[in-house]
Amino acid sequence: MGFPEDIKLAMRDCILKLLWPKDDIVSFFRNNSCTAGDIASLGDYKAKHRHTIVDEMFSHLSSKPDEGLGQYRAILQSLIMWSHFDPYYFDNLKKLNRPDAERAIAHLGQLQEIRDHKIIKQRQERERKEAAAQAPTTRLPELKARFIALLQGEIVGAKRGYVLEELLQELCKLASLEATEPFRINGEQIDGAVKYDGEHYLIEAKWQDKAAANEPVYQFAAKVEGKMYGRGIFVSIHGFSEPVVTSLVAGKAIRTIFVDGGDLTLVLEGIIDFAQMLDRKIKAAQTKGLIYVDAVSGKPKE
Repeated sequence: MGFPEDIKLAMRDCILKLLWPKDDIVSFFRNNSCTAGDIASLGDYKAKHRHTIVDEMFSHLSSKPDEGLGQYRAILQSLIMWSHFDPYYFDNLKKLNRPDAERAIAHLGQLQEIRDHKIIKQRQERERKEAAAQAPTTRLPELKARFIALLQGEIVGAKRGYVLEELLQELCKLASLEATEPFRINGEQIDGAVKYDGEHYLIEAKWQDKAAANEPVYQFAAKVEGKMYGRGIFVSIHGFSEPVVTSLVAGKAIRTIFVDGGDLTLVLEGIIDFAQMLDRKIKAAQTKGLIYVDAVSGKPKE
C-alpha cells in the first residue's frame, strides 16, 4: 500500500510554494532521506521546470520496492514543521507568497491528522477483531463433555483429530493464551500453535489407540527444529512409550514437551488451567531435562 496520493499532492504543492531555486528543491530532497541515486534519477534538473523536478522525484520514489515510504515520511514531517520563509524570495523578489505557503502547510497538516485518525481507527478495529478471535467460544463444561464424547468413541476416524485440535484451541483461549489455528506451510501440516511466555510453541495433536510411536514424534521434532528458536508441544491422548521419551532427549537439545490425555483431564476438570499445565511441564524440561512429567507433581511419567 503506497503513500496516500492526496498527501503526496499536498506535499508537492507545499514544496513549490516554499522553495523557488531548483537547487533548493533538490537540496530539500537530499536533506530528507533521498539518496545520491534518487538525486541522480533527476538527470540535468536545471534544464527542467520546478514542478517537473518534484513530479519526477515523486514518481521515482513511488517506483522503488518500498514505494519510497521512508523518504515520503521524512518529507511530510519536514513540511508540516516548516517555519523558514526565505525573505529574499518571499519579500524581495516576491516569487513566493507567504499566505499561500502557510495555507498549503495547514492543508497538509489537516490531511495528515485525518490520515492518522483513520489509521488509529483501523488499528483499533483490527485489535478488536483479533481479541474477538482469541476469545473463547465455549466454556470448560462444554469442552469436558466433548472430550468425554471422544473418549467414549462417539466420534471416530480422522474427525477425532480435528475435534482434538479445536478443543486445544479453546483451552488455550480460556487460559488467555494467543492461539494459532492449524495451517500448512511448505507441505508441512501444523496442528496449531500457542504463544506462552513470549515464545511460540508448535502443536501436534494425535489421537491414537496406543502410545505415540517413534516415527510421528521424530517427524514433529524435525518440524520444530526447522523453525527459528523452534519449540513444540506433542499431544498424544494415550501417552508415550518409554523408548520414545528416552530417544527424544538422549544427546539432543530439548525442544518438545509431551502432553497426554491425563494432563488434559486435569485441565478439563478445572484442577489447573492450560497455562499452568504448560508452565509446569516447561519448567521440568528447562530445569531437569524432563519432557514427560505429571502436570501436578512434576514427576516423570512412566
